[in-house]
Amino acid sequence: MHVVRAPGRVNLIGEHIDYCGLPVLPMALRRSVRIAFHPRSDRETRLVNRDPRFAPSAFAVNESIAPAPAGDWSNYARAAVGAVARRFPDLRGVDALVESDLPIAAGLSSSSALVVAMALAILHANGVSVASLELMELLGKGERYVGTAGGGMDQAIILGARSGYASRIDFHPLRLTPTAVPADWQFIVAWSLVHAEKSGAARQAYNERTQQCDEARRLVAARLGQPADITYPALLAAAPVEELLQVAGATLSGLLSRRFRHVVTEGTRVPQAEAAMAARDLAAFGQLLDASHRSLRDDYDVSHPELDRLVALAREAGAAGARLTGAGFGGSIVALCRAERAPGVMAALGERFYAPRGAAGDVGRHVFTADPSAGAEVLPA
Repeated sequence: MHVVRAPGRVNLIGEHIDYCGLPVLPMALRRSVRIAFHPRSDRETRLVNRDPRFAPSAFAVNESIAPAPAGDWSNYARAAVGAVARRFPDLRGVDALVESDLPIAAGLSSSSALVVAMALAILHANGVSVASLELMELLGKGERYVGTAGGGMDQAIILGARSGYASRIDFHPLRLTPTAVPADWQFIVAWSLVHAEKSGAARQAYNERTQQCDEARRLVAARLGQPADITYPALLAAAPVEELLQVAGATLSGLLSRRFRHVVTEGTRVPQAEAAMAARDLAAFGQLLDASHRSLRDDYDVSHPELDRLVALAREAGAAGARLTGAGFGGSIVALCRAERAPGVMAALGERFYAPRGAAGDVGRHVFTADPSAGAEVLPA
């Protein structure tokens, strides 16, 4: 019997831009998905989840695994196994017991943590090793099996995180650059009590935004005389943000102009936030969090009244800044404060957000400090 641990993640800044090829700045959490597993002698894989809401599942390891019904939790495990099996044929299956202390559908990447954990379990059971960057790329593409056209941030940080650090993730080529989180900073995660689903209407809205961003990029590129296939990073390198926004305003519809404005301004906030963290400038980092939330709310239309309320309450309680984190449409916020202020901020959220909504008894599950964790690993026996 072996155990693999894969952490959730909180994206500090750089939201909805990884699929545009722009850098992001997440860190891993101490909360995680864990899988206890042992190898089988055949290709069958059997999964049982400690959470009774999730029914047992079984499938054969092969390159083309039939999906379970839409929304079924096991599709993330199937995505992982299928991606690995396409790279390494003739793999044996596992018997696996899954458990997690990550909140589900809270924007903290519990689904990608399951993908990574399941991939590591299958690889370890078959004595196969894969370079970390290759596995990040493999699983980033493999998770699209579930129907969400996401980028590769989640798989990269879950596999590549370092304890005590946030990591800037660049794409094409994929690489991680760590920055130490100052010891006197405290990030706080708070769930809005609204599930951030990855299926149905939410998935459609997410995928629509990837298409809108791509269309906006092509139209602005044409107006600037740039190649139609120019990337967002190359576009930002080719012209100042102010010029890009001016061209977008004159070229795009109101909706596409707002989507474009979020992508290019959020893209500039990531290196600014990285520099603020390196300089231990908490006030500057907080202002960038606030600006990111306004952009996600007003230009990208992915916030929710409960997220907006949590952000406002965190700021009123003494946070230097706060914003929604993850895909939005529900889920969680991340707030930043001095470490000594964290208990007061969390107590205020309990009293002013969770208690009026009848959730005071579970407040410890809904709001918690986020300490930068190490990436996924197979634990020593």
